[in-house]
Amino acid sequence: MESTAASGSRYTTPPPRELQGLDLTPEQVKRIELNRLRAKARQREREEQASSSSSPNANGKRPLGIVPATSTSPTAPKPPPKLKRDSRLGKYFEYDLSKMVNSKGGFLVEDGKEVDEEVRAKEKERERQRAMQNLDPPIMLDPNLNPRCKECNSMDIDQTYKKVFGCLVCNKCKNEKPEKYSLLTKTECKEDYLLTDAELRDQELMPHLLKANPHKSTFANMMLFLRYQVEDFAWKKWGSPEALDAEWQRRVEEKRKKKNKKFEEGLKELRRRTRETVWQKRKDQEHKHVFGVVEKGPDGVGKQVCHECGFTIDQISSALEVEQLDVNLYRSKTLYLPPRARGVFGGQVISQALVSANNSVDSAFSLHVSNICCYFLLSASAAAPILYHVDRVRDGRSYATRAVRAVQRGRTVFLMLCSFQHPEPRQPTFQLPMPPDVPSPEACEGIEVIYEKLFKETTDAKVKDFCLTALEERRRSPIEVKLAGVRESKDGVPTFLYWHKARNTPVRYDAAFQKCILSYISDSQFISAARRTLTQLNQGKGPTKVVMQISLDHNISFYDDNFDCGEWLLYVIVSERAASGRASVHGRMYTPSGTLVAICNQEGVVRVDDSDAGADRTPSKL
Repeated sequence: MESTAASGSRYTTPPPRELQGLDLTPEQVKRIELNRLRAKARQREREEQASSSSSPNANGKRPLGIVPATSTSPTAPKPPPKLKRDSRLGKYFEYDLSKMVNSKGGFLVEDGKEVDEEVRAKEKERERQRAMQNLDPPIMLDPNLNPRCKECNSMDIDQTYKKVFGCLVCNKCKNEKPEKYSLLTKTECKEDYLLTDAELRDQELMPHLLKANPHKSTFANMMLFLRYQVEDFAWKKWGSPEALDAEWQRRVEEKRKKKNKKFEEGLKELRRRTRETVWQKRKDQEHKHVFGVVEKGPDGVGKQVCHECGFTIDQISSALEVEQLDVNLYRSKTLYLPPRARGVFGGQVISQALVSANNSVDSAFSLHVSNICCYFLLSASAAAPILYHVDRVRDGRSYATRAVRAVQRGRTVFLMLCSFQHPEPRQPTFQLPMPPDVPSPEACEGIEVIYEKLFKETTDAKVKDFCLTALEERRRSPIEVKLAGVRESKDGVPTFLYWHKARNTPVRYDAAFQKCILSYISDSQFISAARRTLTQLNQGKGPTKVVMQISLDHNISFYDDNFDCGEWLLYVIVSERAASGRASVHGRMYTPSGTLVAICNQEGVVRVDDSDAGADRTPSKL
């Protein structure tokens, strides 16, 4: 029984025996005891692994750790469940940051992935070079080999100034002499020394120091320049400090003039609007005329009569008005027959044809008519309307061309070819200046005053009758004319100067209609300049009595859109040649400010009474 119990009991380690005959050191005794305890612990582990689930322990209980965690048994302990992801978070990627390494290329990579060793080597080399650049240069043992301040000969120089600007100066001298070694911003260099961006950005030409912008970190870096280097470059560029000051003063004056001009234009616009507002208030308080349709008088002049007060007005807009009958067909509404004239006023036919052509082009072209060429074939009667046939000759990218044919009673009486142009404001310009010392319109006498004086001074009944007819025609005309003078050239050829403007224009028309009004004005006092020149130059040399005066062709070239025919325009007219019963005249139209807006040329029949010469003459069809 004792042997069975002894066999069933756990094996025990026999007690240590005293070693006899061995002389051990304390260190050896300690090592032997540790080895004995380790062996005992390993034996206990083997016994626990070899024990079965049915064998109880020393206390008669089944051991707790009978099933290891790696066992596939159903009774094996299970690991704790993982936390479920919240579906409200959406899609995301899980990274284990503990396994991430910095690639030093601006991103993180997993430890298990390959890293480009060449890139890492280059980055390390760049870091080493940056560190070497940021290091201050070593100080030599020999004092003569060390750089020194050029002001005080000190070795404590500012390394930033030396590296960036190549300037050897110490911190003390830099602070004591700010007029030479202070830093300037790019804005100060541009405003005070008049340097350009291209010059300031050139590192070789103008060394500069880059610093973070103090106003906002997202702004571009601030560029700082050394003052004495900026001044040396500015003196070389402008020649001297005095030349720089003169240029700076000139630019300041130019800016001031531009600012004053802009202010004056704004003030002028405000005054204009104020005048229009005041004028409108006064007009609202005044009697408003109620006009009927345009009524044609016995002389062919279109008039509008107020039914309440009987006021009669001749408007330039009614003289230019046409009625559209078809896509390219228009008809005149009013026709004006000047006194003692063979046919309708040529300026009205030109302007009505131009209105018809304007209605057939795109809006981009309609404001920029550039040139018109007109031919008068037959005299038009005021008793029948004129039909204007528009031919769309060409529509290009820069120019559009229209041909207008005026027909009356089945016969073509007038032809016009006109060009419309897209504006080209970037092209260079030049002009013949306005004649100097031209009196203002307020200082000039109107044509009506001249006829009144002639009526009072003459005693000839025919001249008096002519003056009365001319006075009546001028008072009803929609164009007001004033004589600004007659000037003679060195060879005695006279140049006639007239001020013209359209009457009864309370509002400013658009540029297209202004050019139509100018076409109407261009035929006024035009061919008659050839008659006056012929009379003046031919005194005592032959017949001077003109018996026939009529236009053959008429050309106008427009060079500006910014003018108003409701204001005064100076018409400079000169007749250059007369021969074989024909004469040519040339005219230029200027605004009061001196801008040349149009150039006109005309050729006409100018015949004198040559009955005394007994020449054979063929009856004229005109």
